[in-house]
Amino acid sequence: MNAEAAKPATPGPLASGHVTPAGARRKSRPRLDLRRLGRAALLGSSSARDRLPDAIGHVVDAHRAHHPDADLEPLRRAYLLAESSHRGQMRKSGEPYITHPLAVTLILAELGAETTTLTASLLHDTVEDTDVTLDQVGEQFGEEVRYLVDGVTKLEKVDYGAAAEPETFRKMLVATGNDVRVMSIKLADRLHNMRTLGVMRPAKQERIAKVTRDVLIPLAERLGVQALKTELEDLVFAILHPEEYERTRELIVRNAARADDPLADVADDVREVLREADIPADVLIRPRHFVSVHRVSRKRGPLRGADFGRLLVLVNEDADCYAVLGELHTCMTPVVSEFKDFIAVPKFNLYQSLHTAVTGDDGQVVEVLIRTHQMHKVAEAGVVALGNPYAAPPEEQSAGDGERVDPTRPGWLSRLLEWQRAAPDPDTFWSTLREDLAQDREITVFRPDGGTLGLPEGATCVDAAYAQYGEDAHSCIGARVNGRLATLSTVLKDGDTVQLLMDQDAASAPSREWLDHATTPAARIAIQRWLAAHPTAEDSAPTTDARPLPDAPQPSGAEHTDPGRPAQVLVDRAGATVRLAGCCTPVPPDEVTGFTVRGGTVTVHRTECPAVARMKSSGRTEVGVRWGEGAECRVTLVAESFVRPHLLADLTEAMATEGAEIVSATVEPPDRQQVRHTYTVQLPDAAHLPALMRAMRNVAGVYDVSRAQPQAQPEAPGA
Repeated sequence: MNAEAAKPATPGPLASGHVTPAGARRKSRPRLDLRRLGRAALLGSSSARDRLPDAIGHVVDAHRAHHPDADLEPLRRAYLLAESSHRGQMRKSGEPYITHPLAVTLILAELGAETTTLTASLLHDTVEDTDVTLDQVGEQFGEEVRYLVDGVTKLEKVDYGAAAEPETFRKMLVATGNDVRVMSIKLADRLHNMRTLGVMRPAKQERIAKVTRDVLIPLAERLGVQALKTELEDLVFAILHPEEYERTRELIVRNAARADDPLADVADDVREVLREADIPADVLIRPRHFVSVHRVSRKRGPLRGADFGRLLVLVNEDADCYAVLGELHTCMTPVVSEFKDFIAVPKFNLYQSLHTAVTGDDGQVVEVLIRTHQMHKVAEAGVVALGNPYAAPPEEQSAGDGERVDPTRPGWLSRLLEWQRAAPDPDTFWSTLREDLAQDREITVFRPDGGTLGLPEGATCVDAAYAQYGEDAHSCIGARVNGRLATLSTVLKDGDTVQLLMDQDAASAPSREWLDHATTPAARIAIQRWLAAHPTAEDSAPTTDARPLPDAPQPSGAEHTDPGRPAQVLVDRAGATVRLAGCCTPVPPDEVTGFTVRGGTVTVHRTECPAVARMKSSGRTEVGVRWGEGAECRVTLVAESFVRPHLLADLTEAMATEGAEIVSATVEPPDRQQVRHTYTVQLPDAAHLPALMRAMRNVAGVYDVSRAQPQAQPEAPGA
């Protein structure tokens, strides 16, 4: 698996945990000495052949902690085969190669993976890197292990270069859909390799970190494997943002050295409250990981002691969770706006917990998570904690609405499997995969027959139609939402009841406007396939219509061309008119590309804009564009701040001091004492943009300033 070893260049590993506040350190398994294990692997064990080798003792201990009655014989035989097969192979750090599958297997054992997964993990590199064949694996360990090893091996057949990524991850998704244990092994494998990236060139470290960030971390989130996801986030953070990572590390170290600890004080108060209420519970301090601390510091500004962690209350029964909540809200001062019930309505990735917050004696707000021990196991390990997805009898594997009852096959994964089969090419699959993974929240809507549909947040009635009917949704003509007639563009909310109205005329067809309202890959791909198969005269006829396009909105403050302010974009096509796309607001030195739209105008997008991937996948030809020297620019900035008097005046004064001309401004209504401002500004030189953003961040009360993110907007009809 091309595993690389080196000195860890990043935060501590899963087993050792993160830096914790003083007085609240958790006991944890010490970091394994992989060199010692490697030597043990090479020298072998002096015990009899039917005894467990010393080198896998840590794996066995971790496995028995979760599965005390597990049959360990497959692990013994798998280790002996892996060790003998890899003997003589070394990692780049000089360690015996067997240390890599051992480390990957230990990660999974700590998470509670069952024996079959651990057996396959020990063997996951044998077929690719040694003379062992899949048939031999099947003969010695059975078809399940053979399938898992084959699935992981296939994911490594293609290099992770930019051109190969789409097809690589298409294969990954297919393998994951058939058995999520393949993905579990892959994530553990990537975690160990990320821990040991130090011997690689910085450019290669950065490339691997970006792929991990863009696809593997969102997949870990979707599969609910938070323990892997959080450490991967920290490792990627350290590689891609070393300066910010170091500042965050210093914040954590300074806080750990504090003599006082508000989290420990509130934890003692919570223990006393629950003891008096006779509710058996474990109250633990759960430190935030590096990325979480970084996000909180950007959101809240200077951090206080309680911001570096949360309290975790573990109980035995679901009912005890609500009993704990009642006691805390009765005996302590709750922050009611922070309450969330993910037990009654679990997250899309199986996560269940109650979230609340209480105020300590010093006024600091302490977040509290309340869950059962089983909920905690699933919250940490996700699908890994749920064992073999195929253990139930076949008759129990399907549901009345056609989606199988498999807790390790969430609805989002079933949907991804459907549209990946329909995606016309790897590039379309890749762009839609990344868009879908970026959706980190899911809603549930109800059908009139009592069934449910799981959709990403922001989904419309068009998305619901294709989620329920597939390509038969082409004949949808309307909808009722909560009993009232609604347009197909209506955005659905969690808990809505949706009745889709279907036309009986077989000639009914989707409108090109539906692409404006479709947000899910399944809907967009189905509509695009139909439109491609049924071209109209409008699609092919030349036109000089210069009406505004969705990627270049024309209302006041949003347009990006001005006769007195040239765009300063050089186009490899003489006489072409240039328009800067409003969906991504490119400014120098952004990497840009162009596409010709109606009237011969060249629309310029940032290369990472979602619209670029869609236009490429539809066969649109790119036009070479580049920035001219000293280009002035118009850009949209989003400032997030706390509410305070005179904030708007101070912010606009800071912008004017930096030479920014405010073209338009929008201030949203305050929400929980926070307010969001959106400004479109004109700068005489794009080089002034970083200084402007720094000046805005320095205004008291402003905790973040960012460029407006590219919006996933489709091209206009016939564009």
